[in-house]
Amino acid sequence: MEEKLHFIDPHIHMTSRTTDDYEAMAKAGIVAIIEPSFWLGQPRTQVGSFQDYFSSLVGWEAFRASQFGIKHYCTIGLNSKEANNEALAEQVMELLPLYLQKENVVAVGEIGYDDQTPAEDKYFREQLELAKEFNMMVQVHTPHRDKKAGTLRSMEVCLEHGLDPSNVVIDHNNEETVQDVLDKGFIAAFTIYPKTKMGNERMVEVVRRFGSTNIIVDSSADWGVSDPLAVPKTANLMLQRGIAKEDVVKTCYQNALDTFGKSGKMKEEHWLTPEAIDQRKLFHDNSVLRGQEPKVERDKIV
Repeated sequence: MEEKLHFIDPHIHMTSRTTDDYEAMAKAGIVAIIEPSFWLGQPRTQVGSFQDYFSSLVGWEAFRASQFGIKHYCTIGLNSKEANNEALAEQVMELLPLYLQKENVVAVGEIGYDDQTPAEDKYFREQLELAKEFNMMVQVHTPHRDKKAGTLRSMEVCLEHGLDPSNVVIDHNNEETVQDVLDKGFIAAFTIYPKTKMGNERMVEVVRRFGSTNIIVDSSADWGVSDPLAVPKTANLMLQRGIAKEDVVKTCYQNALDTFGKSGKMKEEHWLTPEAIDQRKLFHDNSVLRGQEPKVERDKIV
């Protein structure tokens, strides 16, 4: 029997998803995920809401994922959209160092531009300096409008601040931006959506044309129409379309591990020799159970 492939989704917003998604993801072979801090749809109005959100990423979500056999990491940062509220942004910037040191935080992110305003530029630059101070990777959100110009500007600013391009993931790429990103030595990530932006059919052709070096596939699944199984579905389609298995493994697993593994916090051993699943466990008196029989891997529990 052919060995089942493992997948990493290095950009997925599980705060917006249900435990049903975790079950499906684990069944499809997803062993690890990275959840970037992001805009929740409803603008936050006080710093405490950021603090609670960041705490949920390093606490509750890590627990929730573990109950389905998935290792959860995250990136912490002030997102570009909310950087435009400067009074609040200043308070969030004071919070970030507290969270960047947490054990499952593997990068500063996702940061960058939305409307490419002066405020966005200011806090993007400040967070790049923070990444340098903490010797951390950076995950960049490129704007959905005027994407090519915003992508080029993002890379120029990173270089201006002296960041090593190989330590910066430029996300939300498309066919128009990928060559520039690769040529400049950055990591090119692609968010695969079922109806908009990059679809998995297009992603197959990107890999066919540009190869698998420094290219990462992710889902960016969130509260909108999106697919938490986008990575395994794209991998399977690549195999069906004749893309070499080696290239599938690189773009849907190994490149993400090699890139974010530089943090020293993300290690393959975390899911190859995982802790036993015991869904009887509680997190602050809460569990993932809603009437179902708890899954308990008794043979692994010492």
